Amino acid sequence: MNAPAFAIGSIPTTVATGRCKLANVRQRTLLVAKLRTLWVLGVFVLVGFAALARIGFLGATGATTHRSELGSSLIPERGEIVDRNGVALARDFRVYSLWFNPKAMTEGSPLIHSPEEIADGLLRIFPDLDRREVIAKLASGKPGYIRRSILPEEANRVHALGEPALEYPRETTRFYPQGSMAAHVLGYVDSDGKGHVGMEQVFDKQLKSMDGRTHPSVLSIDFRVQSALEDELSKAMALSQAKGAGGVVLDVDTGEVLALASLPSFDPNHVKPTDMMVTDEEARQGEVPHGFNRVTNQVYELGSTFKPITVAAALDAGTVTDLGRRWPAKPLHVGRFTIHDDHNYGSTLNVPQALIHSSNIVMSEVADELGGVRLKKTMESLAMNERPAIELPARGFPIWPSGKWPRLRTMTVSFGHGLAVTPLHLASAYSALVNGGIWRPATLEKLDPSEVPAGRRVFTAATSARIRQLLRMIVEFGTGRKADAPGFRIGGKTGSAEKPGVGGYRKHALITTFAAAFPMDRPRYVVVAMMDEPQGTTATSYQRTAAWNAAPAVGRLVPRIGPLLGIMPDETRDIDISDLKPLIPQEASEE
Repeated sequence: MNAPAFAIGSIPTTVATGRCKLANVRQRTLLVAKLRTLWVLGVFVLVGFAALARIGFLGATGATTHRSELGSSLIPERGEIVDRNGVALARDFRVYSLWFNPKAMTEGSPLIHSPEEIADGLLRIFPDLDRREVIAKLASGKPGYIRRSILPEEANRVHALGEPALEYPRETTRFYPQGSMAAHVLGYVDSDGKGHVGMEQVFDKQLKSMDGRTHPSVLSIDFRVQSALEDELSKAMALSQAKGAGGVVLDVDTGEVLALASLPSFDPNHVKPTDMMVTDEEARQGEVPHGFNRVTNQVYELGSTFKPITVAAALDAGTVTDLGRRWPAKPLHVGRFTIHDDHNYGSTLNVPQALIHSSNIVMSEVADELGGVRLKKTMESLAMNERPAIELPARGFPIWPSGKWPRLRTMTVSFGHGLAVTPLHLASAYSALVNGGIWRPATLEKLDPSEVPAGRRVFTAATSARIRQLLRMIVEFGTGRKADAPGFRIGGKTGSAEKPGVGGYRKHALITTFAAAFPMDRPRYVVVAMMDEPQGTTATSYQRTAAWNAAPAVGRLVPRIGPLLGIMPDETRDIDISDLKPLIPQEASEE
């Protein structure tokens, strides 16, 4: 039987039919895939249109003030506070809180577990809770907070207790990422969202979000400089066993505050009532609360740091024209009072020697010749008769002798007694001493060059130049030697004053201060460090004066902050004091 014959190129009928079916299946599959894709795309388009419509509706109706849960979690209720470089110092933060809601159970007892059982469970999560207080709160049946600001994992553990009356709503709290750093500058925000004490209070209105939009408030503070200042003040407190300290770093050309610290400090994340108040007994002993700002709110007699101001006033007035002139240096009797020095420096001293040795006697004679009217006018020009010029609400009023200054008052003010001001007053005065003679108000707001105030002239440029020489000599040869830092050309003046008390001055309670500027060939920054009641310790060679505690703190601080501020050490440069060197012996003094 012969096999069927096929023409060349022909296709069997069964094979052709199979191929057609396969093609149809593929077409149907592609069609279904396309339809599904179009369906998904349509859903996305509809969702997108709905979202846009909702956003438009909210914008058109002004409903942004009633923000959705999503919006409120993304937009802070209070604006950030940042340092001059944009580093966050205060910001809003979403947290959970632990809330007791006795109405969570609609029937029967408001609690599934007994108050004691719940309290014991909570103590396992929060060991610092007071068991009796928690039990009393639960037993009272009144709703309220048990704890603010708990972590998500802590909320989960509370949930695991199985008690419906314990709720953990999400809330906004104020968070200070740097902890206690710059606490006296920032202040804090209470549970009602109101700012207190520092710039939180000053900026309270502008920080609050009224339209759903917030903008950061920029401070002049540099958190790196602030951190270094607080660290060195803490070290100085520990080394001298002082009860407190304060300090400020000020731009001499703008008045901007780069750092301001008062110690002991407080943590604005966890403000306690004791941080802001003291008992009557503590007040009698001169204690101040941790929330009290020693730099802007507390006034002190700042001792010999006033002497360069007295000399500058005399130079401008023309009562001191020859720095080589010799002045008597023996104890000075004025009425029933005697003005004396801590040591005998010889029968006579010139002005450079008087500053180097810190002579009260010679400075009193310089002031006596200058006269009370002119010295008082200089102090008024430096704003020492009014509250310090800064935005903070805590600003102390000086103890200012009104009326005509008698002879003895003029003499004592010349060396820093009989007039009490804040350390910030002193920092602003030293800026005018070294910057060419212009006083400007201090500020905690970052300034653009166009915003720098013109200020007012207090000293002539020539007097300022001479004071820069004298301050540098004090650090090189006198009471400020322990503040010297190679290459940074620091100049400054020490001051150690007895604190007043009941019945007179307390000889064993000192306020020690070092007021400085650097670099003295072109001053850029003033630094003031103050110690409250330092003690003589092994670290300070059993000395309590500024030369042994406040001055070394500045000497350690400046090399830390100088490079951060663009000032590198350079031992090939210094201010020229060659014309004054022949007037002083090469011997040191300590105060």
